[in-house]
Amino acid sequence: MSLDLLPIHPSQGGAGDSISRRDGSQPKPAWLKVPLPGGEEYSRLKNMTRELKLNTVCEEARCPNMGECWSGSQATMTLMVLGDECTRRCRFCAVKTVDAAAAPDPDEPKNVGVAIGELNLGYVVITSVDRDDLEDGGAAHYAECVREIHQRSSRTIVETLIPDYTGEPLATLMEAEPEVLAHNVEVVPRLQRKIRDPRCSFERSLETLAGARALSKEVVTKSSLMLGLGEEHHEVIESMERLRGAGCELLTLGQYLRPSQQHAPVIEYITPERFEEYRTLGEAMGFQHVASGPLVRSSYKAGELFAERFVRERRGLSSPAEGQL
Repeated sequence: MSLDLLPIHPSQGGAGDSISRRDGSQPKPAWLKVPLPGGEEYSRLKNMTRELKLNTVCEEARCPNMGECWSGSQATMTLMVLGDECTRRCRFCAVKTVDAAAAPDPDEPKNVGVAIGELNLGYVVITSVDRDDLEDGGAAHYAECVREIHQRSSRTIVETLIPDYTGEPLATLMEAEPEVLAHNVEVVPRLQRKIRDPRCSFERSLETLAGARALSKEVVTKSSLMLGLGEEHHEVIESMERLRGAGCELLTLGQYLRPSQQHAPVIEYITPERFEEYRTLGEAMGFQHVASGPLVRSSYKAGELFAERFVRERRGLSSPAEGQL
């Protein structure tokens, strides 16, 4: 499963680059304060997910942006398929973990399609838990969710934020033709074994992204890094370069926030200025778009708006406003 965020090591910059909290005693800086969820649109979306028995990563991963994303006329959400139990134990993630999860709901693909059709979205993100207990990792079920969306809401651009599928499971998912294929490397290579489940690796994640591009020349690839877990400045830059080398086109960078005392601690809070520096560096590397900021997550409204425009331009599609989709 995945969330996303990021930090800078105090030895790599001067005052103001980050706020160290190695003793865990300092409060969150002002730029991380967000409004509480609420309002009519929030209630509508919450009721819809309950009625259709759908999970959202917004809730399961305790995303701090729910108050923004689930309100207003352009409300967005990230649906999470294949259940709400993950078979991996990453130290940053709030999703509950088990050795063997419940069988996937056979009605879920249809319910996902119905929900997206009713919401009439121009862009949607579908993610999933890791399902190592299933022979194909749940790829066939996941692909059916994508097909249902395309069938019931042809105007909707679909981003799939997938586990580290490779080989046949990746091919199965790609046959459903998601417009954007996202997979998060999460942290710099040195922190992989410390923060992610031992079955994950930076190299395997790059294989997933590169494999998607090999299977489809049209698909847009995307990844994300979390900062604030003790990485050094040069490690962030090197990770970004390796992602570009794998053909990754869209990148998000954000601040890691600890879900509970049982999860990996925050080492540093990175300033908005440092995130802006990473954005500039990433665009100079050739990324089509870099969303970089303390509250940025892989499923981030501003980034999704860019991704939607980018996909429509690449494929010669009309915008929803023109009523031609």
